[in-house]
Amino acid sequence: MVDTALERLEAALAKLESERYELTLFVSGASASSERAIRNAKAVCDLHLGGRHDLRIVDVNQEPDLIRGSRVLATPTLVKEIPAPERMLVGDLSDRERVLLALDVRVVEKPSAEAA
Repeated sequence: MVDTALERLEAALAKLESERYELTLFVSGASASSERAIRNAKAVCDLHLGGRHDLRIVDVNQEPDLIRGSRVLATPTLVKEIPAPERMLVGDLSDRERVLLALDVRVVEKPSAEAA
């Protein structure tokens, strides 16, 4: 049986759709950008990861030891640890399309009622 590139790609995408995500959001206090980042990260997880995620929120003011080995230089920063590759997104995560692309989350468009 010969695997084509398309078959391998489709298999990899199917695996991603069932894979669990481990995410850490580093924030700094109760700033407006921290609050937006928390709200946006939770929305992405709830809407697009369907319970297949662990989202840990770390306030670097409360837990400074957790940022030391992380390579995080600014807050807010979302770190995707699993699935590979690791990715880091800096900012309030308000550009949903860019966040989904960086996290390798495939969005399946639902057909609109008008298209039927």
